[in-house]
Amino acid sequence: MARAMFDYTKTVLSKVSFDVNLFCKELKKALTRLLPHEIEELKIWVNNLITQNPQLDQCLIYLKE
Repeated sequence: MARAMFDYTKTVLSKVSFDVNLFCKELKKALTRLLPHEIEELKIWVNNLITQNPQLDQCLIYLKE
């Protein structure tokens, strides 16, 4: 079940990556719902996404916590 939440989170973040504010909001929400090892995976995934969408780099602050 938890893996399904991780995959769902990646899907949502991909779909909202056009809007920085919405992306940050969904990222914060995801960090409260995912397991610690999934958060580590998500950090890697988000960093890869930011290489394609540099405007999202301001959301990295939420991953530093």
